[in-house]
Amino acid sequence: MDLSLTTRQEGTHTVVVVGGEIDVYTAPKLREQLIDLVSAGSYHLVVDMEGVEFLDSTGLGVLVGGLKRVRAHEGSLHLVCTQERILKIFRITGLTKVFPIHSSVEEALAARD
Repeated sequence: MDLSLTTRQEGTHTVVVVGGEIDVYTAPKLREQLIDLVSAGSYHLVVDMEGVEFLDSTGLGVLVGGLKRVRAHEGSLHLVCTQERILKIFRITGLTKVFPIHSSVEEALAARD
């Protein structure tokens, strides 16, 4: 399985729509995308993970790295995810306390940072 990435601007936020699997093979593609966005001045990101079918520890590491990068610029990184199997990974690892997780892009965009 491959990883698909698309981005769009929604006001002051950049929405990154992710699909497929985020694993040791595909995570570098997501990492590069997040680095490129922050380097270009996008510090408020919403990562829409509704199309993610699998997420491993490498993918979690990429998301944490992205969060650190935006926070270095007083930015934010919100996640959109309603899939129970992906949410379970965030709960088990305690990352639900680190990432704001929303049920829709609209909800994430409405959240104040």
